[in-house]
Amino acid sequence: MAQGCMDLVAILDWWRRYVLVWQRSHTLDGACGLEALDMARVQGCPEMFNTDQGVQFPRLACTSRLERAGVAIRMDGRGRALDTIVVERLWRTVTYAAMYLNDSASVPALEAGLAHDFTCSNHERPHQSLTYRTPAEVHGIL
Repeated sequence: MAQGCMDLVAILDWWRRYVLVWQRSHTLDGACGLEALDMARVQGCPEMFNTDQGVQFPRLACTSRLERAGVAIRMDGRGRALDTIVVERLWRTVTYAAMYLNDSASVPALEAGLAHDFTCSNHERPHQSLTYRTPAEVHGIL
């Protein structure tokens, strides 16, 4: 697939390693992140929201939505890599499988590969930190 700007956002239950929502966009305008945030909030209101301050979550629009819902906000800064290790490992696994192993020739093929990989991540890959259960088992979705 041709390289270009692509915005890929995932919102997950950090403790259970469960991907609640993922979105793909080519605009890098932040709408993708806000839409994903709204979709994830339908499934429940988190106690805390952590982000790496990327363009996916425009600061004012994102923080005002979270503040209205009573969600604590934590934004990672320099030297805080351990805070996002779970997400970084997810991206490493998903991007390697969807983008390098499959080498998708089209956007629909890429999206199908990403959907498959996020489903595998939630329902098929056991995690040591979850006593070798899948995120779906721990999250309560089977």
